[in-house]
Amino acid sequence: MEDEDAGPGGGGEASPPHHAAASGDRARDMAASPTSSRSVTQTVNGSHRFVIQGYSLAKGMGVGKHIASETFTVGGYQWAIYFYPDGKNPEDNSAYVSVFIALASEGTDVRALFELTLLDQSGKGKHKVHSHFDRSLESGPYTLKYRGSMWGYKRFFRRTALETSDFLKDDCLKINCTVGVVVSTMDYSRPHSIEVPESDIGYHFGTLLDNQEGVDVIFSVAGEKFHAHKLVLAARSTFFRSEFFDHESDEEKNEADMGNEIKEIVIDDMDPTVFKAVLHFIYRDNLVSDDELSASSSGCSIFDTLAGKLMAAADKYELPRLRLLCESYLCKHISVNSVATTLALAERHHAMELKSVCLKFAAENLSA
Repeated sequence: MEDEDAGPGGGGEASPPHHAAASGDRARDMAASPTSSRSVTQTVNGSHRFVIQGYSLAKGMGVGKHIASETFTVGGYQWAIYFYPDGKNPEDNSAYVSVFIALASEGTDVRALFELTLLDQSGKGKHKVHSHFDRSLESGPYTLKYRGSMWGYKRFFRRTALETSDFLKDDCLKINCTVGVVVSTMDYSRPHSIEVPESDIGYHFGTLLDNQEGVDVIFSVAGEKFHAHKLVLAARSTFFRSEFFDHESDEEKNEADMGNEIKEIVIDDMDPTVFKAVLHFIYRDNLVSDDELSASSSGCSIFDTLAGKLMAAADKYELPRLRLLCESYLCKHISVNSVATTLALAERHHAMELKSVCLKFAAENLSA
């Protein structure tokens, strides 16, 4: 037979050609939308500065013995810089210093790029740089097989030349290290997706504070009144939870439920501006604007700035996240002139991260 396409009855004329075309269109309409994927390989970069103070005292510790930096994290792995003042290679008879970057955490076949920079301390900017970055590598990134694997130079610098160079100043060397860990990610394009916006819970709670709806406590701070909600304060601060609920008897709770009078609490050891910033954090989970923080910072002690007073309030009201936000802000403004008072502030208010940064900054700037 020349035509094997039968109609509904099993015989007769074939369906018209335009019907077949319509059926094909429907099939295409029902087909899934095309998808695509993309593999992206790139580096996750991080840097660390290692300051070696007292170079002349480190000499003579022995060939193969090193001074290690504090570990630092890049790409999910821990790294450390090893400095060998008498060299790593016994055959060199201590004629060179050696510098290596070591994988300091567990890892298998970690691929990475490295850069070691010995800083010129004369201000001329003539640094000694060894770098994998921005140049083609015949065999690709360096692979570290296991914890303790290292990349670096046994003959990093001849000791006699180093000791008369601008790299050594006040018996101090400064080494910058950059690690770029190679990672691959899969970018998969889905035909249909719904984007979820960022959380807006802070906005809604902030509106609750601004509108003063359902307030049940008033704070009187130097004559200025602040209305708030006990439940919100108690949820955010163990101090307020204890203040409002831990010591109430059942009889007092029942009386509070039946009465409409709003309790007023007097605070006589805090500025209104500081307490307002505390409430801002409690309801919105962030700091007040940088303009407000910096407005109080000119020409006064760190203890008298809004950030300093806010850290004290965070310590008092048991708000660890607020304290950490203040630490982060103050950390960015440490200088030779302010590090001592910032350290004292951190010590007074149990700001351990800020204290650690101050101590490191001071150690790196002893000559100043």
